[in-house]
Amino acid sequence: MTGQELLGLVMLIGMVGIIFVGFPISFTLIILALAFGWVGLGDPVFDLAYLQTLGMMKTEELVAIPLFIFMGYLTEQAGLMERLFRAFRDMLAPVRGSLYLGVILTATVFAMATGIVGAAVTVLGIMAAPIMIKSGYDARMASGAIAAGGTLGILIPPSVMLIVMGPVLGVSVSDLYAAAFGPGFLLAGMYIVYTLVRSFINPKLGPPVPYEERVHDWKLIAKEVFLGIVPLGLLIGATLGSILAGIATPTEAAAVGAMGAFVLSVAYGKFTFPGLKSACVSTMNTSSMVLFLAVASNIFGAVFARLGTAQWITDTLLALPLPPFLMLLLVLFLIFLLGWPFEWPAIILVFLPIFYPVVAALKYDLVWFGALVAVVMQTAFLSPPVAMSAYYLKQVVKEWSLATIYKGMFDFMWIQVACILIVFAFPQIALWLPDTLKEQTRAERMSPPSEQQLKEEEGMMDGGSLEEEYKTDTAPGSEEAEGKPGESGSPAAEKDAK
Repeated sequence: MTGQELLGLVMLIGMVGIIFVGFPISFTLIILALAFGWVGLGDPVFDLAYLQTLGMMKTEELVAIPLFIFMGYLTEQAGLMERLFRAFRDMLAPVRGSLYLGVILTATVFAMATGIVGAAVTVLGIMAAPIMIKSGYDARMASGAIAAGGTLGILIPPSVMLIVMGPVLGVSVSDLYAAAFGPGFLLAGMYIVYTLVRSFINPKLGPPVPYEERVHDWKLIAKEVFLGIVPLGLLIGATLGSILAGIATPTEAAAVGAMGAFVLSVAYGKFTFPGLKSACVSTMNTSSMVLFLAVASNIFGAVFARLGTAQWITDTLLALPLPPFLMLLLVLFLIFLLGWPFEWPAIILVFLPIFYPVVAALKYDLVWFGALVAVVMQTAFLSPPVAMSAYYLKQVVKEWSLATIYKGMFDFMWIQVACILIVFAFPQIALWLPDTLKEQTRAERMSPPSEQQLKEEEGMMDGGSLEEEYKTDTAPGSEEAEGKPGESGSPAAEKDAK
């Protein structure tokens, strides 16, 4: 290890220690990068920081972050999540564990309309917790279901985390979106199976909704289901559908989604100017935090790499006498451990650039690796002591202690670990959809033109072909035929060409 590599390692250890003390992450990264970089590289470190900031701000995918966040806050204020939960609750009321099922289904559908977690956990806690308590549901499992279901927004597109992860891994955000659907739906299905099986074995954990709390008119239920699911489904189709179909980029689709959320808030009669102002301020706060951290981590990563420590870590890990699959498991395990004290932005922007060269050197598919990391990263919201989902839930449900919420979240973490192992063992769970979309795109490009396309091409050639236009322009008496000095077709131009 050279002196510069040792300096970079000290910088990394110092960063972890200072963040544990409680100093803001972004300022820690910038200050340490400039200080250690100046010692190891000299004055060019300031030019490096400037160029890295400029390059990061030119990344087109980052424009989608504030748009998707704004879309999420607007859909929350439009009451779409509340209406969706009521629809599932009324439809599934006679079933044991129906409220667990309603919470997870609502969280899954709503995750496809927003890329943020805090709003989902908070709104689910406000809506579902009171009726769960009134219906006699187990507090531990109920809190775990709300916290775990709310974190699906970090995994299922349009996840903000996947937008940030795409440029870090050097893969398409659209491919990451397609790859995240399989693990996301698998995880939601495992949550549902777990809660329903336990409710059927022990009805006290999740009894049906009390008879007096149910809606008995099927017309009202059908109306609620239609109004709760169809508009949100159209919004999801307009955003995610256009991305997966290749019609729009994530940035373009995010703009359409934000506009659609605004239209729905007006249509549902929930639009207010104070609400719009609140959504704008919340969007600015969240986006500024993510983007500032992205810039800070980019500077830190550039200095870290220039000092040579990143390459030293990669070479050291690759030199370990481990087969490739165990090496990949080791990387995922390290990310899993980092998810306990750190939130996802720090891990994706600071630590993932250190680990992913190891995975690339092992010739693993980076899209599949990104999907695995996305599942692992839910631990940043489900694992104490950070576990922001627990604090979001505790703020709105005073009846549940923080210890009870932590125990419930820990139960669902085992399901998450099982999901990681399943996706690891069967990569096609994540790769099937992106591979299928690529094959369809390739087939469309290679398919022969249809009769309609041939007729359109023939119509373009008839009467207005380039050949006839050329003949007209070069007819005797025309300016080009006569030739002007220095112009194409003139003797002077021919002389210049020669």
